[in-house]
Amino acid sequence: MESEAIGTAASNTDFSLLSLVFDADPVVKLVLLFLLGASIWSWMVIVEKLFSLGGARRKARQFEAAFWGGRTEDFDMRPGQVGSDAAGRVFASAAREWSDAKRGMPAPAEAAALVSRAERSMRATVDREIGKAGKGLGVLATIGSASPFIGLFGTVWGIMNAFLNIAAQQDTSLGTVAGPIAEALFATGMGLVAAIPAVIFYNKFTGDLTSFGDQLDTFSQDVLVRLSRRASDPGRD
Repeated sequence: MESEAIGTAASNTDFSLLSLVFDADPVVKLVLLFLLGASIWSWMVIVEKLFSLGGARRKARQFEAAFWGGRTEDFDMRPGQVGSDAAGRVFASAAREWSDAKRGMPAPAEAAALVSRAERSMRATVDREIGKAGKGLGVLATIGSASPFIGLFGTVWGIMNAFLNIAAQQDTSLGTVAGPIAEALFATGMGLVAAIPAVIFYNKFTGDLTSFGDQLDTFSQDVLVRLSRRASDPGRD
């Protein structure tokens, strides 16, 4: 008889996803809502970074190819030469120093000072571009690290409710504890659903950002070599 009662209680318990959410404790509901919002937020950042960071790297490569395929020794700004790409802005910072220096064409002895100023300007521009491209990665890092613990809090709360139900009803049947335990496990699952994509794409974008920074650094060093050559030989104008 007791086994039949347990089977009847279990069969009358609805373990569907919606039922678990709507029947959950208010605290567990709040945890699930927070984790759902965190998951949506992380995917918004992921999609935005897939387009913005990938586009920035592609435009930088295109600018480099176009620039070095032209007059590589020409540091005068030309119409349309500098657009919205990161490499163009890096070059523009060196071109401004060259343009200022040309007003009173530097002697060869002053070439080192010109190159030093251009190097600092380009370094600052590269840092700004990396910072701009990396916006949003902190969100992924936070969600990836915090979501499992938030889900674990929901799990602990759900299990606590299961024991409280046992104490209140003096009943250890499956129908008494199954609901709160299922809610608890669902909170854990939601924490992992939010955290796993955030961690994976954070690592991916961090690597992409490092490669992007190396790409801009290499380009700036190439520009500095040619700027040094040009500044030390003003007779080439």
